[in-house]
Amino acid sequence: MPTQGKSQQHSQQKSSCQSGTKKSERFSSSGFILAAIGSSVGLGNMWKFPYVTGQNGGGAFFLLFIICLLIVGLPVLLGELAVGRAGRGDAVTSFTKLSNKKGWGALGFVAVLAAFLIMTYYSTIAGWTLHYAVQSLTGNLFTDANYGEQFTAFTAGMWPIIWQIVVMALSGFIIARGISGGIEKFNKIVIPGLLLILLIMLVRTLTLDGAAEGVAYFLYPDFSVLTFQSALMALGLAFFSLSLGLGAMLTYGAYVDKRQSLPLATLAVGAGDLTYALIAGLIIFPTTFTFGIEPDSGPGLVFVTLPAAFASMPYGSLFGGLFFILLAIAAVTSCLSLTEVPVSYLIRRFGFTRGKATASVVGAMYVIALPCTLAAGGAWSDVTFGGRNLFDWLDFITSNIMLPLGGLFVTLMVGYVWKGAGGETGLRSLGMKIWLFTMRVVAPVLIILIFLSSVGLV
Repeated sequence: MPTQGKSQQHSQQKSSCQSGTKKSERFSSSGFILAAIGSSVGLGNMWKFPYVTGQNGGGAFFLLFIICLLIVGLPVLLGELAVGRAGRGDAVTSFTKLSNKKGWGALGFVAVLAAFLIMTYYSTIAGWTLHYAVQSLTGNLFTDANYGEQFTAFTAGMWPIIWQIVVMALSGFIIARGISGGIEKFNKIVIPGLLLILLIMLVRTLTLDGAAEGVAYFLYPDFSVLTFQSALMALGLAFFSLSLGLGAMLTYGAYVDKRQSLPLATLAVGAGDLTYALIAGLIIFPTTFTFGIEPDSGPGLVFVTLPAAFASMPYGSLFGGLFFILLAIAAVTSCLSLTEVPVSYLIRRFGFTRGKATASVVGAMYVIALPCTLAAGGAWSDVTFGGRNLFDWLDFITSNIMLPLGGLFVTLMVGYVWKGAGGETGLRSLGMKIWLFTMRVVAPVLIILIFLSSVGLV
């Protein structure tokens, strides 16, 4: 009897330990939503969204963006979360499990590879934001008024390499600490901080002399300037702004509790992404109109023209620093989801510990990331093949080919292969029918349009 008691006690302890381990690899409800918002809120919202909106007439494009978010973005996001939670794994594991076919697992690997490759060049830009945050807060950014030459000299030097190492080391450190102890804890700290900085910047920019004109340009819809190409841009931006097609939301979905409402979580993430994009526009446009900056001046708006605007403001170094801290937070939270995708794959496919998987992924990423940084304005920027350097090729291949394909595979999996999709979402009756029709017909057609537009065929 004593032996049996000890055996039972040992079994209970083992079960408790396993349960605790599983629990540590789960998000809390609020933690998941914050992490998912952190993943979707990236540099694109503050960098790409404003200048694309500026190029397409302001408010009309923003309204079109919202429509596309509702039509394709949120349905596909719900699909990715459902696949991840039901499959309890990365894109490869979940696709294989839900389809019972290894071929679908191979298709899921596209998303894993896309996340890996995106991180190799995204970490370069994330490093730039950290550098500019430090330079702005210390005032060093404003000692030379020629911001174009300053940016060129910076990207050609050693600092981008150093800051990229910082980004990767920070991402690896957080990922290695796990889901609840790493990713969730970090996002619970920085996402509220990001919102606070957004609100501070919003109040400041709305008091600028050109604020009314900038807000009017941003929110007043001028439908006469919209074209078919504008619609495709809005469609692509809505798709990519939610981190769809790269396995990030699918992987995060694997750590979601069964009691979590996926439709409500989807709406919360979409609302967070939309709110960030809206406030970003309300920060960028009043600033550009006050200081005579063209709102459609392209990506250089962030690193070249906006510093000139901050230099003209009272307490410009403070607000400039806050702006680039805002960018840095958005960049790092996205880096976490990008890194977690291949880390999760190694853990499940090869049985690596989280620490070993993280070290392996970050190390492999840096082998490609260093040449990317050197190509993004550095010593290898003029080394091109097919008219593009390494940085540009990775951006083109992942954004224009791999992400649309990854999203398309999710819609086909949910719409035609996996029979339990509707039940996993928790949708009922008419809502489920509308969602399944969207995933079977509407979303695939629109994603194919995004793909054809991205590669220049439409």
